[in-house]
Amino acid sequence: MTSAEERTFIAIKPDGVQRGLVGKIIKRFEQKGFKLVGMKLLHASEDLLKTHYSDLSERPFFPGLVKYMHSGPIVAMVWEGMDVVKTGRVMLGETNPADSKPGTIRGDFCIQVGRNIIHGSDSVDSANAEINLWFTPEELVSYTSCAESWIYD
Repeated sequence: MTSAEERTFIAIKPDGVQRGLVGKIIKRFEQKGFKLVGMKLLHASEDLLKTHYSDLSERPFFPGLVKYMHSGPIVAMVWEGMDVVKTGRVMLGETNPADSKPGTIRGDFCIQVGRNIIHGSDSVDSANAEINLWFTPEELVSYTSCAESWIYD
């Protein structure tokens, strides 16, 4: 996989879906030049969410996080592109929206850390693990975008 084929997992959380922000968030990733290679709307099971957030299982907010993520639909996505993990995290902003700069997703659309509308992988390794947790290989599409030559040299 070349650096232009790096993939990340992005999930629009239930509050982002309920607030009608799905299209605006997708638009930002598309406008940046990243390629959508997988997407689905689902009501995640508690088991899936507990596995996804297992690194936080000892934290006092873990039960509330699982409950919140299970409270409504989630849009799970896989985006591809050069440095997409790092750049995606910058686009999201800080976990606490109060620390996020204007122009970031959380800086523009969020107020409180408990309702920060979006999740993004924090490393290439976690991206690969999260993608494999949320998607089967058959649910991901490999293709060459006609815009690729206008994005990469």
